[in-house]
Amino acid sequence: MTIRPYPLNTGSHDLPVSVELSAFMSGDWSASPLPADSRVAAHAVTPARRARLSARFPGERLIIAAGELTVRTNDCDHRFRPHSAYAWLTGLAGEDQAGHVLVMEPAGPHGHEAVLYLRPRSARADGSEEFYRDRRYGEFWVGRRPDLTEAERLTGLRCAHLADLGAPEGRDAAHDQALATALSELRLVKDAWEVAQLQLAVDHTTAGFEDVVRALPRALAHPRGERWIEGVFGLRARAEGNGTGYETIAASGAHACVLHWIRNDGQLRRDELLLLDAGVETDTLYTADITRTLPLSGRFSPVQRQVYELVLAAQEAGIAALRPGASFRDFHRAGMRVIAEGLADWGVLKNAEGDLHRRYTLCSSGHMLGLDVHDCAKARAETYLDGVLEEGQVLTVEPGLYLQPDDETLPAELRGIGVRIEDDLVITAQGARLMSGALPRTVAGIEEWMGTLLGG
Repeated sequence: MTIRPYPLNTGSHDLPVSVELSAFMSGDWSASPLPADSRVAAHAVTPARRARLSARFPGERLIIAAGELTVRTNDCDHRFRPHSAYAWLTGLAGEDQAGHVLVMEPAGPHGHEAVLYLRPRSARADGSEEFYRDRRYGEFWVGRRPDLTEAERLTGLRCAHLADLGAPEGRDAAHDQALATALSELRLVKDAWEVAQLQLAVDHTTAGFEDVVRALPRALAHPRGERWIEGVFGLRARAEGNGTGYETIAASGAHACVLHWIRNDGQLRRDELLLLDAGVETDTLYTADITRTLPLSGRFSPVQRQVYELVLAAQEAGIAALRPGASFRDFHRAGMRVIAEGLADWGVLKNAEGDLHRRYTLCSSGHMLGLDVHDCAKARAETYLDGVLEEGQVLTVEPGLYLQPDDETLPAELRGIGVRIEDDLVITAQGARLMSGALPRTVAGIEEWMGTLLGG
């Protein structure tokens, strides 16, 4: 096998290397192998996943890439996260997977052999300078990588050098709609290992929400308190997992009426609400997705409570609709019926019929959850949006009311209030299990919880 050398990724301000230094760097290094028992966390479950994919495409070569590094600015890259389908099939979730490719080679009339093409650890004694000079891949710059033998032990896959991949023909998940769809649909139902990872993500997220409440006095004193909140949650996410599963939404006051407010540059005011939508992503890349709307004073005002309790009633109705065999859309319909009736009772709508309530709710009330915060997004409508729920699926239920500050259909006291309540649930044989139940949802529960954390 001939290994073609890669050009070095060096910087404009790097110092030149003399012949003497190059020779000196190439020798006198001791071996540092990975532990003999090293395995990726999902080692036991990935073969069955690959077998399920193989059965969908007999006799066809399948190409699933981890993805490439992308430049943030000049010679600084964005932090790398492997593509979710690649992580699901290999169990490899680290930043060192940039550029790697899984190829499912046809083997016999029905099966495939999975081959992982990767960039192995640089040799140090053959004149290669990559290990100490390459800013993108050198192990002295970004950390060590396994060699091919170690990678095979880690994954249970046959591993080959990335330089030998060439340009294989076949179905490429990055461009082939049928393959991308299959990879989404195969992930609709989670196995027990995945559910456990999602519960771990939820548990860490719960701790992050507690951190945020404890930090509220400091955040309230800061001119950009939303950023303080974002930072506090981000600390928990990086300390306990890979980071946040998506950009944290820390939206106070009227900012909560913006569905994906991630600027987080506002000041917190004690008479307003904070909508916090955040999730920790585990080291295996499974993410939680939880939202709580909290009174920054620790107590809901009467009008805040009015809005909050309508959204909570909608969420309760949605959760009650979850069960195997139910339409995926049933929980949304149940929640929106409550919202529409509530808005009619307030006099905001003339009646609860039709879809005019969507002026105030804006979006759907939930989605699949897993390796992606909006998981299985390439699945066909008949298997997802227009499909039925199955035991083992994990999803969110997240109704909201977004009462815009400039909406003249609303009474003045309601304008500028945004409330969303979002929880993560797994479908069970009996209905659904609330995975995020450790975080209170009722008005009384939130006020007591906040009082305890704030020492009140």
